[in-house]
Amino acid sequence: MKKLVLMAVAIVAVSFASCGNKQADAEKATADSIRIADSIAAVEEAAAAAAEAAAAAADTVAVDSAAVVAE
Repeated sequence: MKKLVLMAVAIVAVSFASCGNKQADAEKATADSIRIADSIAAVEEAAAAAAEAAAAAADTVAVDSAAVVAE
């Protein structure tokens, strides 16, 4: 009988230990989400800038080649 009581106490102790601090976990998850969203926004902004630069370069090439053909 003592072993069953000891086993029940051990299970309860493990159960309490596994619950952890839910508030700290939620705050960490929120911080991680914000960090990831900021990273994604930075990558999208860089991609948009690169696309604009490529479009500007393509426009310059098109104007130059048109000038050569017209001459």
